[in-house]
Amino acid sequence: MRRFFVRVFLRNWELKLFSLLLALVLWLTLMLEVKVFSEKMLTVPLELHNIPPAMELVEKPPSIVDVKIRAPQRLINQINSATVHVVLNLEKARLDQTEYPLNKDMISIPEGAEVKDIYPSQVELRLERSKEIMMPIEANITGKLQEGYKIEKIEVIPPQVPIRGPESKVNDKDKVRTSPIDISNLTETTEIVADLILPKPELKLASSLTRVKVRILIQQEQTEEEIKVKKDKKSPSS
Repeated sequence: MRRFFVRVFLRNWELKLFSLLLALVLWLTLMLEVKVFSEKMLTVPLELHNIPPAMELVEKPPSIVDVKIRAPQRLINQINSATVHVVLNLEKARLDQTEYPLNKDMISIPEGAEVKDIYPSQVELRLERSKEIMMPIEANITGKLQEGYKIEKIEVIPPQVPIRGPESKVNDKDKVRTSPIDISNLTETTEIVADLILPKPELKLASSLTRVKVRILIQQEQTEEEIKVKKDKKSPSS
């Protein structure tokens, strides 16, 4: 038995002692990483969720907020702006409310970390009732036809499109315009597909329609001689 213990514990004792010390150092390092905490300040986007469908955001809050995070040393370096999310839920927002508090419950962070602080602690925003109307579409014609040709008629298909936006920004006198249509090289009736351009950035299309057809009816103008001949034909014979 004694020889067994001698063989087990004393043979290559230097190597065994080194292994034991190495294991102890690793254990202490891991324990320190678990028990030692660090703090980090992050700048993260502020996300707005669940804006009521009958409302429009007219004054936006700051797009970013600062969040102070406390976490174990082993975890702190893994926490960044991509792993922290700040979400302001506007599901119960009211038209008369302009100030919204930010609290720790709105912040999603990795497990094992905690939020120490958030700045600002509240944000300001403003909502308005949403309004939808049918707005006429106007063809944006550029350039000039070649000599001897004229535009007989311009048709936009469809002539109107549904538009939605904040109540104060929707004006019945506004028009949606098409992207520019150059007619310089046209000599016959042509149909062109054009994009829609809204009159104000606060407005948006209330349907999936983003392009329209523009039919430009072009005729060749008659010369003075042609007009005279036509008149002669219509005049009674002497």
